[in-house]
Amino acid sequence: MQYLCLIYEAEALEATRSEADSGKIFQGYMAFTEEVQGNGQFVAGEPLMPTDTATTVCVRNGETLVSDGPFAETKEQLGGYYLLECENLDQAIASAAKIPSAVYGRIEIRPIMVFDK
Repeated sequence: MQYLCLIYEAEALEATRSEADSGKIFQGYMAFTEEVQGNGQFVAGEPLMPTDTATTVCVRNGETLVSDGPFAETKEQLGGYYLLECENLDQAIASAAKIPSAVYGRIEIRPIMVFDK
């Protein structure tokens, strides 16, 4: 089963980190990515640009409305994701706990809905 691991953290934290701390976190992400690629769990994953680059689109009464920024203001922002192939939720939780941002942010795990064709 596939699970989407959504990585949430406060973007403001990045500005307060030293270059050395940022490097350690980057290395942690590289190690995690190599691990899940090596064990066959990795399906996809990427970091996202900061929320100030976001655009939100909705359609109301046939009119497309566009606004700058994310859909909602929150303390923690969606910063990236991993799509993992896992045997079950327990394995997804064990893997998500290894994502570096789990230490100072949150990882939301969502199973992918599969439709019969």
